[in-house]
Amino acid sequence: MSETGVTRVEKPWGYELHWAKTDRYVGKILHVKAGHALSLQYHDRKDETIYLYAGKMLFEIERSGTLTKRTMEPGESVHVTPGTVHRMTAIDDCDILEASTPELDDVVRLEDRYGRDTKA
Repeated sequence: MSETGVTRVEKPWGYELHWAKTDRYVGKILHVKAGHALSLQYHDRKDETIYLYAGKMLFEIERSGTLTKRTMEPGESVHVTPGTVHRMTAIDDCDILEASTPELDDVVRLEDRYGRDTKA
């Protein structure tokens, strides 16, 4: 963390602001530019809850073996448990609050439009 307690991490889809990090939890703000998407991914250990603060996004999540899609509006949230395939795509510029367990490197990418490493 920086002296201000906030670390900015640039991403191909926007950026993350890590505003809380302990050995038990992490708090982040994800700013996703309109038309951009995070990878289709899952986490082996990381448990997270996301809250859409601003904008509109398409949220994809696997339920009973099927990838389902829903449009999220500000004020909506979703809990993503370990092993659950999911993806966020910004329809408008989005600000997303994420509270999670601290395993920041626990990302298994299945698809990624920015050429980052994915699972074979």
